[in-house]
Amino acid sequence: MVMRISPDRIDKLRADEIFVFGSNLAGMHAGGAARLAWQKFGAVWGQGVGLQGQSYAIPTMQGGVETIRPYVEEFVGFAKRHPQLRFLVTEIGCGIAGFTPREIAPLFETARTVENICLPERFWQVLNR
Repeated sequence: MVMRISPDRIDKLRADEIFVFGSNLAGMHAGGAARLAWQKFGAVWGQGVGLQGQSYAIPTMQGGVETIRPYVEEFVGFAKRHPQLRFLVTEIGCGIAGFTPREIAPLFETARTVENICLPERFWQVLNR
């Protein structure tokens, strides 16, 4: 299986690339990758879920890991329906939200075979164990 790895630092995107970041449900993109998405990639203040400009928000601040799962599943479905786009997933939930790659990476199991989703290297390390 080919590992499609997201860059560690993303500061610019090609026209067909989408920055996938962890958010809060209120869409207050004040810190971390959410702030970068808001400042550079079209994230909308007040929108905590889904496609916004060249970014895609996955809420990670509303509770435990299981509360994140439905949003990751929604994202994977979205990516499958938009094969013309390339999704660069950041280490969602592993910054301000306080989770570890070991906790979050398994949520992306179904993304392993989706050709247009790139995952962080530390997520791949967990998924390939």
